[in-house]
Amino acid sequence: MNANRALFIFIGFLYTADMYIIFDIGGTKTRIARSDDLKTFGAPVVFDTPQNADLGIRNIIDVARNLAGEEKVNAIAGGVPGPVQPETGVPVKIPNLSEWAGRPIAQIIAQELGTHGFLANDAALGALGEAHFGAGRGRSIVAFLTISTGVGGARIVNGKIDEASLGFEPGHEIIDADKTLCPDCDGNDLESYISGRSLAHRYKKEKPYQVTDPRVWNEELPQFLAYGLHNIIVHWSPDIIVLGGPMIVGDPAISIPETARRLALIPWESGHIPPIVKAELGAFSGLYGAMAYLKERI
Repeated sequence: MNANRALFIFIGFLYTADMYIIFDIGGTKTRIARSDDLKTFGAPVVFDTPQNADLGIRNIIDVARNLAGEEKVNAIAGGVPGPVQPETGVPVKIPNLSEWAGRPIAQIIAQELGTHGFLANDAALGALGEAHFGAGRGRSIVAFLTISTGVGGARIVNGKIDEASLGFEPGHEIIDADKTLCPDCDGNDLESYISGRSLAHRYKKEKPYQVTDPRVWNEELPQFLAYGLHNIIVHWSPDIIVLGGPMIVGDPAISIPETARRLALIPWESGHIPPIVKAELGAFSGLYGAMAYLKERI
């Protein structure tokens, strides 16, 4: 081999691009994409999330291999809709995907792809995505709440998921101890009052968007959400609150202006209300968050 050819091969080796697989396992849909720079990603592959964990994990592996082609996967990262044990990266509980709980999802996928992997709560990754790439850009403390089938969220501090022993569960904050506000609600926490699942059940519909009464979206749900945001503000003291999920960005949707108006009527000592804004990244906030999460760890 002559010197010029050796130099060409060496330079090619130095400039071989990194490649990563990011994923978001939702209660309804799973999203997978490839990123070559952890700043952008290619067109996501989206499919229904099966209840069977073995099938779901195999689907992710097959899609990831197809996205990678012959290239080496440097690392993978993704989220699941439930708390994840920080030491092991294993989901503790996934309410809508019970068969997935207790499985080392990231480790199985990573081993199959010959790389290493990370798993986090999907709402925490959504929060991270909005803090880095979306509506929370430039803010030091971002509170993120996603309202969909359930209610999740997380606190981002200086671009990182805030420390916690087992994640965050703002959807389970109690807003009505004795259920006087909503006797027909499933429970007494925020999720039982404003989630898509609880709304559909309360009004005897298959899907929450089938509830078309404007009073529900412009009065009832904003009042319940205002109580929840009050607690988030006094506990997390955020610079901004970002709201996402189908119950916020869908049609019909919970009114953010009406929520803010009702929140202002709740008395508390400081009375300071940070900006309350709609999430910008839609269904792909978790994929953006997975990129930011990987960037911290490689």
